[in-house]
Amino acid sequence: MPVYLIGTLDTKGQEVAFLRDELRSFGVDVAVIDASCLRTPTIATDVQREAVFEAAGTTLDAVGAANDRGHAVTTAARGMAALVARLHAEGSVAGVIGLGGSAGTTIATAGMRVLPIGIPKVMASTLASGQVRPYVGDKDILMLNTIVDVSGINRISRIVLGEAACAMAGLVTLRKTSLATSDKPVVAATMFGVTTPCVERARQVLEEAGYEVLVFHATGTGGQAMESLIADGVIAGVLDITTTELADELVGGVLSAGPNRLTAAGRKGIPQVISVGALDMVNFGPPETIPPKFADRKFYRHNPTVTLMRTTPDENKKLGEEIARKAAAATGPTAILFPLRGVSAIDREGQPFDDRPARDALLDALHRNRGSVELLERNQHINDPEFAEYAARKLIELLNARQ
Repeated sequence: MPVYLIGTLDTKGQEVAFLRDELRSFGVDVAVIDASCLRTPTIATDVQREAVFEAAGTTLDAVGAANDRGHAVTTAARGMAALVARLHAEGSVAGVIGLGGSAGTTIATAGMRVLPIGIPKVMASTLASGQVRPYVGDKDILMLNTIVDVSGINRISRIVLGEAACAMAGLVTLRKTSLATSDKPVVAATMFGVTTPCVERARQVLEEAGYEVLVFHATGTGGQAMESLIADGVIAGVLDITTTELADELVGGVLSAGPNRLTAAGRKGIPQVISVGALDMVNFGPPETIPPKFADRKFYRHNPTVTLMRTTPDENKKLGEEIARKAAAATGPTAILFPLRGVSAIDREGQPFDDRPARDALLDALHRNRGSVELLERNQHINDPEFAEYAARKLIELLNARQ
């Protein structure tokens, strides 16, 4: 079973050949996929570029005739994703490795993101020291900074591409841990720093009841990763304590998980307990990065790189409507839990984000839009042990009832 090496062979042939030979020196079976289209490939390939564009529903000639580099890269990325997904379905992918600049990174990582967690993915990229979320998404992609441009083999690129080869060789030849290492049913939970006491206590209750708990940090990518694993059928139930990513999506913060957050469990029909953890806040970077339109809002400096902004009653109304709507659309057992005394460590009496009208707007919107979904009000703070224990036991109840 080969490792697929992705590169644009019209411009990166020398570098792809070097990486291919390094991998083969470790005994790795390598198949090269050409993702170029505008010029003639400079080395031989195992998977022709025609196959990439055919997988995208077009032809190499059609893309070349358009003479539009942006269109070519976008089309190649779409084709690479389809091609690698097909190869994986056929059981013939040991791993995927790529190299390149912005175009090569876009194309190669599109092929990596369609693969499940656990299949090795390495990207040697000129962009690896910057904002890599568009390329990594919610998958286990190892990004390696090439330091210099991918342009020739020199004393720097030789070292870095050699490191990429070593990484991939180790990933495919050394013992790997499987997702299925336990027969315990898996529960997903969402946590933020301001809801940590709740989730830690709930996790203890769930583990004592025989469940394996995967905790996802609600930083955008965390929520995306959880939704992806739910869709893949890995998760038996969800304790969605911390739905804060919805606030960032609504208001424009930096930790959004996208519009599909809080939908996978409902579509999959698995039991879920939903709460409103950290919906009191929208996340931004340092104060100087906050958009000027928010100048008159209430802020809390969480640390030097994170500034929190208090959500308003109107924003909470919209968040309540969204949660209730998504919960009502669920095809499996669902309950919503509401902590009346505060939704985060800094939303409680005496704390900077304490705002009763905002919480009331959130709760009222949940009541008005939940349909037949159970909404349970608790006269507790979200981080009270009693709330955490109740939430965990409610999920266990839903899981047992489904069984």
